[in-house]
Amino acid sequence: SREQGARASPLTREPRTEQHGSGTRRAQGLAHGVPDLPLVTPAQDPCPLFSYRKLLDSTPSPVVFCHNDVQEGNILLLSEPGTPDRLMLVDFEYSSYNYRGFDIGNHFCEWVYDYTHEEWPFYKAQPADYPSRGQQLHFIRHYLAEVKKGETISQEDQRKLEEDLLVEANRYALASHFFWGLWSILQASMSTIEFGYLEYAQSRFQFYFRQKGQLSGFPSS
Repeated sequence: SREQGARASPLTREPRTEQHGSGTRRAQGLAHGVPDLPLVTPAQDPCPLFSYRKLLDSTPSPVVFCHNDVQEGNILLLSEPGTPDRLMLVDFEYSSYNYRGFDIGNHFCEWVYDYTHEEWPFYKAQPADYPSRGQQLHFIRHYLAEVKKGETISQEDQRKLEEDLLVEANRYALASHFFWGLWSILQASMSTIEFGYLEYAQSRFQFYFRQKGQLSGFPSS
């Protein structure tokens, strides 16, 4: 759970909570230094959501039931030997109907973040850990094998499905950054969990602009 682990500590660990209220948490945040870099600047994108919405309008993605939080703390590896389905998803409090691309893109984004970090801000971001094209295709091929089970698909159609889903997931990954960035700003004023919410929000928005610059087909603002 994002709440119980301040964005997912190991499931065996108790959540970090404040003992002296939100004032203590804000004071601690100031002691560590509130991020002083702007999250969004006009030079980067005068209206980021407008240009991004135009991109998604041109990106087909079916609406399906989504977990919306497939990160390391919410995936269990079952220990029973001989069980064909050994992975189990847990913590469905954020699940809902959503665009498929968001769920897959969000999972790819979560490769970057380690929420078991023991020191402030209690997470570590490693952008180089974002899955490579080969790693993404490995995931996508297994996904499509389940979705298209029993169907006969030509190699050409298979390649198109894979390429389309690569584009879909990486474009919707930007929505994941926006969603969790805004979520984290709200949590900074509400949550009693010890976590660098403002730093995390900044990280997600910065990663949004980084990934946006790597995408082709992004409309000019």
